[in-house]
Amino acid sequence: MYSSRAPGPWSTGLCDCFSDCKSCCLTYWCPCVTFGRIAEIVDEGATSCVASGALYLLLVWVGVVCCYSCTYRSKIRRRYALEESPCGDCLVHCFCGLCALCQEYRELQNKGFNMGIGWHGNVDANNRGVAVPPVVEGGMIR
Repeated sequence: MYSSRAPGPWSTGLCDCFSDCKSCCLTYWCPCVTFGRIAEIVDEGATSCVASGALYLLLVWVGVVCCYSCTYRSKIRRRYALEESPCGDCLVHCFCGLCALCQEYRELQNKGFNMGIGWHGNVDANNRGVAVPPVVEGGMIR
Protein backbone atom coordinates (compact mmCIF):
# COMPACT_ATOMS: atom_id res chain seq x y z
CA MET A 1 0.00 0.00 0.00
CA TYR A 2 2.73 2.46 0.90
CA SER A 3 5.87 2.93 -1.14
CA SER A 4 9.30 2.13 0.29
CA ARG A 5 11.33 4.02 -2.29
CA ALA A 6 13.01 7.39 -1.69
CA PRO A 7 10.69 10.41 -1.82
CA GLY A 8 10.44 12.15 -5.16
CA PRO A 9 8.81 15.37 -6.36
CA TRP A 10 5.09 15.97 -6.78
CA SER A 11 3.95 15.86 -10.42
CA THR A 12 2.87 19.52 -10.16
CA GLY A 13 3.86 22.39 -7.90
CA LEU A 14 1.90 23.69 -4.93
CA CYS A 15 1.15 26.95 -6.74
CA ASP A 16 0.27 25.39 -10.11
CA CYS A 17 -3.44 25.77 -9.35
CA PHE A 18 -4.25 27.37 -12.70
CA SER A 19 -2.70 24.51 -14.68
CA ASP A 20 -6.09 22.80 -14.21
CA CYS A 21 -8.70 25.56 -14.10
CA LYS A 22 -11.60 23.15 -13.62
CA SER A 23 -10.25 21.69 -10.37
CA CYS A 24 -9.02 25.13 -9.30
CA CYS A 25 -12.52 26.60 -9.60
CA LEU A 26 -14.09 23.57 -7.92
CA THR A 27 -11.67 23.92 -5.01
CA TYR A 28 -12.12 27.68 -4.71
CA TRP A 29 -15.93 27.56 -4.60
CA CYS A 30 -16.51 24.09 -3.12
CA PRO A 31 -13.40 22.87 -1.28
CA CYS A 32 -15.55 20.34 0.58
CA VAL A 33 -16.25 18.57 -2.74
CA THR A 34 -12.57 18.53 -3.70
CA PHE A 35 -11.63 17.18 -0.28
CA GLY A 36 -14.41 14.59 -0.37
CA ARG A 37 -13.21 13.28 -3.73
CA ILE A 38 -9.61 13.10 -2.51
CA ALA A 39 -10.61 11.31 0.71
CA GLU A 40 -12.73 8.74 -1.12
CA ILE A 41 -9.86 7.84 -3.46
CA VAL A 42 -7.20 7.82 -0.73
CA ASP A 43 -9.38 5.72 1.59
CA GLU A 44 -10.13 3.35 -1.32
CA GLY A 45 -13.88 3.81 -0.99
CA ALA A 46 -14.02 3.20 2.77
CA THR A 47 -15.36 6.73 3.21
CA SER A 48 -17.72 8.41 0.78
CA CYS A 49 -17.17 11.73 -0.92
CA VAL A 50 -20.33 13.10 0.72
CA ALA A 51 -19.40 12.04 4.26
CA SER A 52 -15.83 13.35 3.96
CA GLY A 53 -16.98 16.58 2.36
CA ALA A 54 -19.57 17.15 5.09
CA LEU A 55 -16.99 16.54 7.80
CA TYR A 56 -14.62 18.95 6.04
CA LEU A 57 -17.33 21.62 5.97
CA LEU A 58 -18.08 21.11 9.66
CA LEU A 59 -14.38 21.40 10.53
CA VAL A 60 -14.12 24.62 8.47
CA TRP A 61 -16.86 26.12 10.63
CA VAL A 62 -15.10 24.97 13.81
CA GLY A 63 -11.77 26.30 12.50
CA VAL A 64 -9.65 23.16 12.68
CA VAL A 65 -9.93 21.81 9.14
CA CYS A 66 -6.18 21.94 8.47
CA CYS A 67 -5.58 19.47 11.30
CA TYR A 68 -7.78 16.94 9.47
CA SER A 69 -7.01 17.67 5.82
CA CYS A 70 -3.24 17.45 6.33
CA THR A 71 -3.60 13.77 7.26
CA TYR A 72 -4.75 13.01 3.71
CA ARG A 73 -1.79 14.86 2.28
CA SER A 74 0.44 12.66 4.42
CA LYS A 75 -1.34 9.52 3.19
CA ILE A 76 -0.86 10.55 -0.44
CA ARG A 77 2.81 11.33 0.17
CA ARG A 78 3.47 7.97 1.80
CA ARG A 79 1.54 5.98 -0.79
CA TYR A 80 3.30 7.57 -3.77
CA ALA A 81 6.67 8.35 -2.13
CA LEU A 82 6.40 12.12 -2.50
CA GLU A 83 8.54 14.76 -0.85
CA GLU A 84 7.22 16.69 2.12
CA SER A 85 7.52 20.02 0.36
CA PRO A 86 7.64 22.96 0.52
CA CYS A 87 7.24 22.34 4.27
CA GLY A 88 5.36 20.00 6.64
CA ASP A 89 1.94 18.75 5.61
CA CYS A 90 0.09 20.53 8.41
CA LEU A 91 1.80 23.85 7.66
CA VAL A 92 0.96 23.52 3.97
CA HIS A 93 -2.71 22.93 4.81
CA CYS A 94 -2.83 25.68 7.46
CA PHE A 95 -1.33 28.40 5.26
CA CYS A 96 -2.08 27.20 1.71
CA GLY A 97 -5.08 24.92 2.20
CA LEU A 98 -6.78 25.49 -1.14
CA CYS A 99 -3.51 25.22 -3.07
CA ALA A 100 -2.73 21.98 -1.20
CA LEU A 101 -6.12 20.52 -2.12
CA CYS A 102 -5.61 21.49 -5.77
CA GLN A 103 -2.15 19.90 -5.80
CA GLU A 104 -3.40 16.68 -4.20
CA TYR A 105 -6.34 16.52 -6.63
CA ARG A 106 -4.00 16.98 -9.63
CA GLU A 107 -1.60 14.38 -8.23
CA LEU A 108 -4.33 11.76 -8.05
CA GLN A 109 -5.52 12.68 -11.55
CA ASN A 110 -1.95 12.34 -12.83
CA LYS A 111 -1.79 8.90 -11.19
CA GLY A 112 -4.70 7.89 -13.45
CA PHE A 113 -7.76 8.46 -11.28
CA ASN A 114 -10.92 10.01 -12.69
CA MET A 115 -11.79 12.12 -9.67
CA GLY A 116 -15.40 12.70 -10.71
CA ILE A 117 -16.44 9.04 -10.53
CA GLY A 118 -15.03 8.12 -7.12
CA TRP A 119 -13.19 5.02 -5.97
CA HIS A 120 -15.79 2.46 -7.01
CA GLY A 121 -16.25 4.09 -10.40
CA ASN A 122 -12.49 3.92 -11.00
CA VAL A 123 -12.39 0.26 -9.95
CA ASP A 124 -15.30 -0.55 -12.30
CA ALA A 125 -13.68 1.38 -15.16
CA ASN A 126 -10.39 -0.48 -14.68
CA ASN A 127 -12.14 -3.86 -14.48
CA ARG A 128 -14.06 -3.29 -17.73
CA GLY A 129 -10.83 -3.56 -19.68
CA VAL A 130 -10.10 -7.04 -18.30
CA ALA A 131 -11.49 -9.90 -20.40
CA VAL A 132 -12.54 -12.95 -18.45
CA PRO A 133 -12.78 -16.18 -20.45
CA PRO A 134 -16.16 -17.89 -20.35
CA VAL A 135 -16.63 -20.87 -18.09
CA VAL A 136 -17.20 -24.07 -20.06
CA GLU A 137 -18.85 -26.77 -18.01
CA GLY A 138 -17.78 -30.32 -18.72
CA GLY A 139 -14.77 -29.27 -20.76
CA MET A 140 -14.53 -29.07 -24.49
CA ILE A 141 -15.99 -32.02 -26.43
CA ARG A 142 -15.84 -32.64 -30.16
